[in-house]
Amino acid sequence: MDKAQQLEKKYHFQVYNRLPVTLSHGKGALLWDTEGNEYLDAFGGLAVNNLGHCHPRIVEAIKEQSEKLLHASNFFYNEPQSLLAEKLSKVSGLDRVFFCNSGVEAMEGCVKLARKWGKKNGKSGNIITLSEGFHGRSVTTIAMGMPSYREGFDPMPTGFDHVPFNDFKALQKTATKDTIAIVFETIQGSGGVNVIDAEFMEKTRKLCDELNILMILDEVQCGVGRSGKFYAYQHFDVLPDIVATAKALAGGIPIGAIMAKEEVASALGFGDHGTTFGGNPFATHVANAALDAIEEENIVEQAAEKGVFMMELLKKNLAGNPSVKDIRGLGLMIGVELNRPARPVVDKMFEHKVLGNAAHGTVVRFLPPLVITREQIERVVEVLVLSLNQTE
Repeated sequence: MDKAQQLEKKYHFQVYNRLPVTLSHGKGALLWDTEGNEYLDAFGGLAVNNLGHCHPRIVEAIKEQSEKLLHASNFFYNEPQSLLAEKLSKVSGLDRVFFCNSGVEAMEGCVKLARKWGKKNGKSGNIITLSEGFHGRSVTTIAMGMPSYREGFDPMPTGFDHVPFNDFKALQKTATKDTIAIVFETIQGSGGVNVIDAEFMEKTRKLCDELNILMILDEVQCGVGRSGKFYAYQHFDVLPDIVATAKALAGGIPIGAIMAKEEVASALGFGDHGTTFGGNPFATHVANAALDAIEEENIVEQAAEKGVFMMELLKKNLAGNPSVKDIRGLGLMIGVELNRPARPVVDKMFEHKVLGNAAHGTVVRFLPPLVITREQIERVVEVLVLSLNQTE
């Protein structure tokens, strides 16, 4: 146990079940620890490192802005923030943007915006969420998500109904004209990499239109190119009313955002919402560089092509494997569901210097940097097969 690990054990809240490694530096899809060991990153910092580690455009943007202006209050304009708002509006198809610091802040803001919009439209009903969802770790967002995250934190905030994932009939029975919003992840991450059904998405959009209900999509994990579209809802012929985004938006620098249609965003007036750090010139300048790199290097297209390659490779190499129940995902957000716990498999992969993640107990989740090479993908799949065999 090195010094960092000793200090963590003594001083840090013991809330992370960490792998026994102290990371030092990274490049592309590779990471190195303090002892010089090299790892292939198929985890991507929980879908943050879409551009890989230390992408030159991100590094340059950090250096450039750090010498100019790190922070300025939102009582003043700053150019990087305004430029990023324009970029996100154009790429999302939505009209207005609010910046914050993380995915959970974005989701909290979505709830506030929806409730304020609901009041202005004479609604006093609940917000509906889908089972096995994960929207963050604040008290409000755990009330929206999986029951396991709520244990021990009662009393929970009220105002939320839950219906099964992809079950439109259950949703239709629950929704009324008084319902404020329907909120869900386009692709569930912590829930086990579950992709929303196209028919469910289309029928839900129609239901929202009929009952004047807001459709709010959580794209915190599956957005910013990961699915093979910039936002995963762009795989479907729908436009949501509000979208939450974060994680990969600034290449590793903390940032989040809420995007909304004009008629929804206008429900918030001066003083109704705000943030100290959100949208500061440093984070937004880096995010602008990240979005430019994604466009210029065709990262979204790479995610689509590499996702198909990885999915086909997984299906080919895991065909007939008695431990595998399902392989699913979209782009480079892929889950391999097992009929046994996934963590031992992930631990064994770590021994072979490949970093993965266990989600929802039995799913090996892959969120590699979108710049990962085909040869590196082949190595990830090879190690997964080996680890499955070694943990039977």
